Amino acid sequence: MPLLPGPPPVEVQLRRSARARRFSLRVSRLDGQVTLTLPPRAKEREALSFLQDQEGWLRDVLARMPDSLPLMLQAGAEVPVLGQMLRITPAQLRGIRVEGTDLLVGGDPGRLATRIGAWLKILARDRLADASTRYADMIGRNYIKLVLRDTRSRWGSCSHDGVLMYSWRLAMAPIGVLEYVAAHEVAHLAQMNHSPAFWAVVSQIRPGWQAERDWLKRQGQQLHRYRFGD
Repeated sequence: MPLLPGPPPVEVQLRRSARARRFSLRVSRLDGQVTLTLPPRAKEREALSFLQDQEGWLRDVLARMPDSLPLMLQAGAEVPVLGQMLRITPAQLRGIRVEGTDLLVGGDPGRLATRIGAWLKILARDRLADASTRYADMIGRNYIKLVLRDTRSRWGSCSHDGVLMYSWRLAMAPIGVLEYVAAHEVAHLAQMNHSPAFWAVVSQIRPGWQAERDWLKRQGQQLHRYRFGD
């Protein structure tokens, strides 16, 4: 992934498109991700020259959306874990451990972000599997399997054949928000719609869900700002 030198440095995702006829830059309003699209046969050095020519425009766009700039994870930075902000602290241990307000991370200091991302995915799977099974038991339904993805447009989904999909970034949200998303998707096992009957199921298994849904609407997109090197 090319890096436009700072300050601050800007990561740029290169993408080739069979439909592209010229170079184009796009900045995601969701998380500030910068994408440079290339025609199929364009040379990468020409794309990087185009990027340099557009640097002034790009930085102007990014400056107007400070709340969406990506957050690079490094020692001393903070990352939310189940809604609690923890300080990333390199440590002499094999894995990752929460100690007070510190997230102790062992291993290669140069791979802190990657290790934290992998750890959050395991945490998300454990928490979401527990919540999904618990809520499914409450309504007498079963799901086939649970899948984790890094989705941008939705926090979860339920297929007609009973496959539950969740964003692993829910491991960063408050635990009640994670629980609400699990209850929401499990309720689709009984009602594959958003009818009053569906919301009645959600209310039955997760009373008070409205505040948790509101949190996602207000704060959810901030979880996409964190970069884990994956």
